Amino acid sequence: MKRHNGLSRVHSTTAGVAALAAVATLATGCGGGADAAGKPSPAPTASGAPASGTPSAPAGGDGTASVPAAVWHKWGLKPLPAPPAPPADKPVKLTAHGPVPVFAHIPTHQKVVFVTLDDGQEKDPKFIAMMRELRIPVTMFLMNDAIKSDYGYFKPLQALGNHIQNHTLHHPAMNTIPLARQTEEVCGDQKILTKQYGTAPLLFRPPYGAYDTATKAAVNACGPRAIVWWRESMQITNMQYQAPDKKLRPGDIILAHFRGPSELKGTTMTEMFANLIRRIEEQGFTVARLEDYVAAPS
Repeated sequence: MKRHNGLSRVHSTTAGVAALAAVATLATGCGGGADAAGKPSPAPTASGAPASGTPSAPAGGDGTASVPAAVWHKWGLKPLPAPPAPPADKPVKLTAHGPVPVFAHIPTHQKVVFVTLDDGQEKDPKFIAMMRELRIPVTMFLMNDAIKSDYGYFKPLQALGNHIQNHTLHHPAMNTIPLARQTEEVCGDQKILTKQYGTAPLLFRPPYGAYDTATKAAVNACGPRAIVWWRESMQITNMQYQAPDKKLRPGDIILAHFRGPSELKGTTMTEMFANLIRRIEEQGFTVARLEDYVAAPS
């Protein structure tokens, strides 16, 4: 199984994928994207966006606004600002047919960012407890090789309203394999995630961020309606930024991973996630649910 082995480098399956480090300082385990010629792809614009068929909000809850300060302090955190109400007119609208859009942020003036968690290798029970108490929304891009040892781990996170999205069966660099294999990777993960979690993913994240025109065709054939990139990536204590001023922007999508001490130099998943929330809070942002800003095809 190909997995994220480095915390600050792009997977170097091809020169095109490795060259992505020059495109953006997002070069973490998932890396950046490359076009059909193997050249670095520019960071995608918000010409389209995601939605997922999972519960859109925890029953009877209003997210982090309802979390007492004492609970934040228990996890060594300051309270995040209360999240704004989701926009009635969602800024990104998906279509049932036609070209699959690629996006790395959501167009909004609200001081919100969106947290995404990839793969699913680390299954720390303490992280579930943390999420139940803090109610921070996340979007999970799950890869079957990483989650098949315990599909059930992610169901309590899903029950909190967090959506489960597609991240392939085996985590290949998609732009290095033919269309038939790309289709197997996307459709295979789509089938398993739909069976295990009861809803079909509407978003796809290519491993290492690498995709080409064949990837878009495979995604279109298998069911997801958008490809999701990112603007920042979380390491252990700090984020890597695409913007030269190393600041968050409204609507940015942040990449993190289900990782534990073996990949985080002894740091736990909850410690890494707490560091991520600190970096967000320090800049005056809060976390919103990605799918609340995306209109699914009607």
